[in-house]
This record gives sequence, C-alpha cells and structure tokens, in this order.
Amino acid sequence: MNNTPYIHTVTRDTFQKQVIEASHTVPVLVDFWADWCGPCHMQMPVLVKLVGEHAGKFLLAKVNTDTERRLAQEHGIRSLPTMRLYKDGRVVEEILGAQTESTLRTLLDPYIVRASDKLRLAALDVHRQGRTDEALAILREAQAADPENYRVQLARAGLSLEAGRLAEVESLLDALPRETREGAEARRLRALLDFSRVAQDAAPIAELEQRVRKQPGDSPARYRLAACYVLSGRLQAAMDELLYLIQNDRSFNDDAGRKGLLAVFELLGDEDELVKTYRRKLFTAMH
Repeated sequence: MNNTPYIHTVTRDTFQKQVIEASHTVPVLVDFWADWCGPCHMQMPVLVKLVGEHAGKFLLAKVNTDTERRLAQEHGIRSLPTMRLYKDGRVVEEILGAQTESTLRTLLDPYIVRASDKLRLAALDVHRQGRTDEALAILREAQAADPENYRVQLARAGLSLEAGRLAEVESLLDALPRETREGAEARRLRALLDFSRVAQDAAPIAELEQRVRKQPGDSPARYRLAACYVLSGRLQAAMDELLYLIQNDRSFNDDAGRKGLLAVFELLGDEDELVKTYRRKLFTAMH
C-alpha cells in the first residue's frame, strides 16, 4: 500500500488536508476499515488495482477505525467497510460493504476526468456556437479514442437528439452498459426520444390546441400536443394533457397517458414539487 503516492493513511489530524483540501484537485475515496474486518481486507486488492489503473486521477485515503475511533465517530461510521467519495470538499457518493470492481468503477467514473472529457467539453462548446455537426464529429472522435467513457456517448446521444437523428440516439442508448443505461441522464434522454417520436411530423402547437378544444375526444392530437409541450419545455402543460388522457381515455395507445406522465416525472426528478403534485393527481385518477 505504501508503494504508491496515491494511497494515504489518514488520521484525524490530517483528514482536512489529505481529504477535504485534496478533493478540490482530484476526487478522494475514503475507505473506513479495521484490521479485524474480513470484507475490508477482501476489498483492498480491488482498490489497489483501481488506484494503479487511474494513476493519480483519484486518491485513496485509508482510515483505520481502530486507531481513529474519534474520527470514525465524528463521521457517523456504523458499519465496515464504509467508503465515501469526496469531490470539492464534500461527500458526493457513499457505499457500504465490500463491492465488486464493476460497482466501484461505476461509482468513480462520473468524477474522474479523462482526456476524452476535454474533447467532450470542447464539442459542447462548439455546439453552443451553433456548429452541431462539427460538435458531433468531435464526439465521434472522442468515443473512438475512449469507448469506455460513457459520458461522451451520452453527450453524443443528446446532441443527436437535438439534431433530430432519432435512430442514432436509440442506437447510442441501447449500446450503453446496463448501469449507465439505468442512470438518470440515460433515462432522461430515453424519455425525450420517446416524446420526439410522438411529436415527429406533428402539426404546430397552435393547430393541435385548436383541434383538442374543438374535439376533446381526439386522443391522438392531445397526445401529440403533450409531446410537443414537453419538447418546448412546457412540462406542466404536458402533464395536464396526459392526465386528461388518463382520466378520459385510459386505453388509448396502451395506456400512453400514464406512461407519458411517468416519463415527464423522469425529466423533472422525484424531488420536484410538480412531480409530487402530479403523483397525487395520478393516484386519484387511477383509483
């Protein structure tokens, strides 16, 4: 463990410098362990392997809770091993118990800067200047150079979605590993992809609004209107249209109103106040 400059034994006196301050430069993974803890010893070879592979892109701080009981108590450590990832002076991830290599990679990956991330950020900047085709070319280059940086693949999917390349978006999302595919960003893009397909070739919003006013039972028009609202950022208006479908035409397109409303919840996140309000409305509508 002492043969690498990227692994440190941390005490209460050095925690501020070696963890809090250091995490403003690179992520610091703090491993709370004890000599009597069998799973802690099983975990260590995996951690050493990851530290060696990343060569300074994250640091490992080891806290022996037998000798640093006060530090462990101050941090509320109740089970071993406990691992906490610090970035910019704060805990961004916590994981309890011994973990597989793939789980630890998934934990660390979003916080470790790679060379391909610089290309990704450059591509997004080019996109903001209105040169989306050029930005996508940069992302393709970055993905070819570093196929395991799934942030690049997600960025490429996002720009492809904005460019209307829906088949390409689906292919990129389907190619992601399961852990990334089930992450918040991939779910958000999948929801937007679904709404983009519904809104594809739809009439203008004003025309769809007029149509549902004249014919409230025109569920296809109402569903397309909801999708157009989503894509234009009018999420509450979209939820109102989808809720109307749930209340008045539940069987439409295999319960499309409920599925669409759940997709909007994905876009907003569970903690959003609108989501909490419309979850209650959904419950009432269904019961």
